[in-house]
Amino acid sequence: MKISVQHVSKTFTLNREQVRSLHDVSLDIADNEFVTVVGPSGCGKTTLLNILAGLDEPTAGRALVDGTEISGPSPERGVIFQQYALFPWLTVRRNVEFGLKIAGVPRAERRERAEYFINLVGLSQFAEALPKVLSGGMRQRCAIARAYAVNPAILLMDEPFGALDALTRVTLQEQLLDAWNKEQRTVLFITHDVDEAVFLANRVIVMAARPGRVFDVVDVELPYPRTEQVRLSPEFAALRNRVWHSVYHQENGHAAT
Repeated sequence: MKISVQHVSKTFTLNREQVRSLHDVSLDIADNEFVTVVGPSGCGKTTLLNILAGLDEPTAGRALVDGTEISGPSPERGVIFQQYALFPWLTVRRNVEFGLKIAGVPRAERRERAEYFINLVGLSQFAEALPKVLSGGMRQRCAIARAYAVNPAILLMDEPFGALDALTRVTLQEQLLDAWNKEQRTVLFITHDVDEAVFLANRVIVMAARPGRVFDVVDVELPYPRTEQVRLSPEFAALRNRVWHSVYHQENGHAAT
């Protein structure tokens, strides 16, 4: 397995009290699999992602990539947050090149790789633009291109489309899947949106409310590419309803049927 989470728990102190954010979470994600994680607020989705990113440590259990325990951030794990985190003084091209420059990639290769991924996310006409002139969707596409450019094996995405309007969000979902199909990365994608979770994923992980734990796992056996026709199909509706029921009608710690 590319990612293995083994009995991970996380406890933190809030107002002098111990709060369990995650409890005994175990899951495996295969190489090049696209997994979404959905659940009610406070179920530990972002905490789990931060542990996988190496930005936080579990209180118990362990998380591994390719059999090696995660001990901190790594270029092999690209992270994309809801906030775009672009450098406002750099153009789109230079934002995308930034990680490559830090890694010591020669200028000509940086330029070539940046151009490829800028084109992949549909920003070629804006390569010399500063972030301030871009829409929210364009900024997020730039962030995705920057993450891809450094060639991570894994993409960890924390509600990257959460602040966007519905139409832009749908468009970026389709573009993300197009890039994933072409580039083949292992993706863990956090979302609050049940439709988004089903549309993107090979599998949907449903988390239960605090303490966060795996409540249900839903295999999404819908064909790729995921089109509007797929989104409007009875099969999609059935999967969406199952995930929705698991998220909003959790009972007694057992998955809804």
